[in-house]
Amino acid sequence: MKVPTLLLLLATAFLTSLTGMAAEHKELKAFPQAKEGMKRIVIVLPHKERAEDDAFKVELIPGTMMETDGVNRMHVGLSIEPRPLKGWGYTFYEMTGKALGMTTLIGVPPGTPKVTKFVAGKPITIRYNSRLPIVLYIPKDHTVKYRIWKAGETQATKEG
Repeated sequence: MKVPTLLLLLATAFLTSLTGMAAEHKELKAFPQAKEGMKRIVIVLPHKERAEDDAFKVELIPGTMMETDGVNRMHVGLSIEPRPLKGWGYTFYEMTGKALGMTTLIGVPPGTPKVTKFVAGKPITIRYNSRLPIVLYIPKDHTVKYRIWKAGETQATKEG
């Protein structure tokens, strides 16, 4: 079996290039505006035929920009939770948890410069659906990145 491959893109939650498309999506009117201290992120996926959608998945990666030592691996306690949109049958996603950094304890050589970078939390993989926007509500000072994954062309069968 072929390992799924990264297909299209990795983008930040600001998604400035998609803002115009998201504002025009016909199903977006069902989703409320963000609450105080939060922002609404809208991801509009490239159109695929219904049969093609099954070969793709979307990975949502919560995180924040942090100053790091550039040596140790860091992780934050953020995750993305699916929530039902009452009365519509749609799902939206909400970032939960705290952006408290957890890190490995590798010794840092003296004079190593600090590096500001995206520190990820626990990702979630969801079904690809190009007919509906992916709507996320996240704290204003956090970020969401995403990746689109494609299954390999071949499928393996294991006889029992």
